[in-house]
Amino acid sequence: MMIKKANADQYHSVRAFYHSLIDGIADRPYSAGWKKDIYPAPDYLLNAIRNGELYIALENHEIIASMVLNHECNEGYHKYQWLTKAEQDEISVIHALGVHPLHTGKGYAKKMVKFAIETAQKNHQKAIRLDVLKGNVPAEKLYAGLGFQHLHTLPMFYDDTGWTDYELYEYKL
Repeated sequence: MMIKKANADQYHSVRAFYHSLIDGIADRPYSAGWKKDIYPAPDYLLNAIRNGELYIALENHEIIASMVLNHECNEGYHKYQWLTKAEQDEISVIHALGVHPLHTGKGYAKKMVKFAIETAQKNHQKAIRLDVLKGNVPAEKLYAGLGFQHLHTLPMFYDDTGWTDYELYEYKL
C-alpha cells in the first residue's frame, strides 16, 4: 500500500471511491452517516485536492482508502475545552477517513491514521483532533487503540446528519 496526496487528475476517481464506499457500508450495522455528494461533497473533495490535503492509499493503482488532513473543524470544536492548548494552525484534523469495504480488516485504516500522525509530527503540530459519529464502534475502537483520547460527546451539525452526537478525540503530539 502506498499513501500519497491525490492530484487534480484523480478527482473523479476519489469521488467514485467515496460513492462506492458509501454504497458498500449502507447495510452495515455501524455507519459513518455519509451521503453521496453531501459528505464528502464534490467541492470539499476538489478543494482538499487543490490544497494538498487529500491523501489516498493505493494498492495496484486502485484507491482503497482516503482521508483529508487539514486545520479545519466543525464550529462545535470551538465550544469545547480541549486538553491541548493550541492555535488552529497548530492542530491537524482528520476528516472523511474511509477504507473501501472490500479492503476492511487489513489494517489500512490504522496505517492511514499512523500516516496522519507522522505527517502532523513533521509539520510540528501540537495535536490531532477528530470527531466520530456516536455509535460508529469500529472507528471509536480504531482511534482509541492508536492512543487517541476520547474527551467528550458533543452535539454538532453536519449537512449529512443534521444535529447529531459526535465523539471528540484528541491525540497529543
